[in-house]
Amino acid sequence: MVADRPIVVAGAGAIGCFVGGLLAVGGHRVAMLVRPRVKTEIERFGLRLTDFDGSEQKLGAGQLALSEDPAIFHNAGIVLVTVKSADTADVADQIARHAPQDAVIVSLQNGVGNVAVLRERLGGRRVLAGMVPFNVIAMGEGRFHRSTSGDIHVGADEADTAAALSVPDLTVRASRDITGVQWGKLIINLNNALSALSDMPLAAQLANRDWRRLFADQMAEGVAAMKAAGIAPVSATPIPLRWTPTLLRLPDVIFNAILGRTMKIDPEARSSMWQDLKQGRKTEIDYLQGAVIALAEQNNVDVPLMRRIVALIKQAEAAGNGPPRLTPRQIRGAA
Repeated sequence: MVADRPIVVAGAGAIGCFVGGLLAVGGHRVAMLVRPRVKTEIERFGLRLTDFDGSEQKLGAGQLALSEDPAIFHNAGIVLVTVKSADTADVADQIARHAPQDAVIVSLQNGVGNVAVLRERLGGRRVLAGMVPFNVIAMGEGRFHRSTSGDIHVGADEADTAAALSVPDLTVRASRDITGVQWGKLIINLNNALSALSDMPLAAQLANRDWRRLFADQMAEGVAAMKAAGIAPVSATPIPLRWTPTLLRLPDVIFNAILGRTMKIDPEARSSMWQDLKQGRKTEIDYLQGAVIALAEQNNVDVPLMRRIVALIKQAEAAGNGPPRLTPRQIRGAA
């Protein structure tokens, strides 16, 4: 299916351009549904993919099919959905109108609710959940930089879609517990908001024990809500989830030694929520912390820190002044 029909990226932002670009480098036919700004940028500069390990790949604009028209889905073998969660319903309707009935739809989005929306809007089509563990930063002039490590996970299916999507520098693994994997990634993604509120690179933030304690306390609230709901999250990192809050609270020297052996983080890595505040866009806070708060309400679990973090992000969105550069004490409400 993939060999003679294109893989179409639905919503080629930072993740979509990076993943789609590596698939093209790996020999696949790739098409991208893009916004006018991204289309103009790639047509002018090409697509340049850089990595935290120093590697680099370049593609000319002619090596990708770029379009603002959803008719680009018309011959898709696989559709990779990479839009923000708030846009899932709209892009699903576009896929329903234009994509072949047998196209495989793969959600590579943050949060845990997008697959349900896609399945509802796409009827009997095959829809697979996925999880992207790494961050990608849009650097401008057609450059997209992967700043953290990790392999993509996609729900296992008979066609082995995960294997079909694996290419050099982009490993895609089949998972038989993709729901647990998604909840595990969501727990890690709770730090996106702290990154956005601090205006600090992820590596610098994780090197600071006060920030890690804040992350650990927020994570503990999330784990409690999931436990009450009977959800068993699967760790999105090499560190087992049950150990993570304790490890985060360790002294800097010990924690940094453990992190260095398990994850690779570029010194300038930033979260997608930081990028959203920086560019004056609405964040995905309602689909990350918001999903955990809804779960907590259903199961009578108190999550006060998480509620405060949501309020602070929404204040920053409304102000439109970018990341507010708060301290851990300010986030906790102690200053």
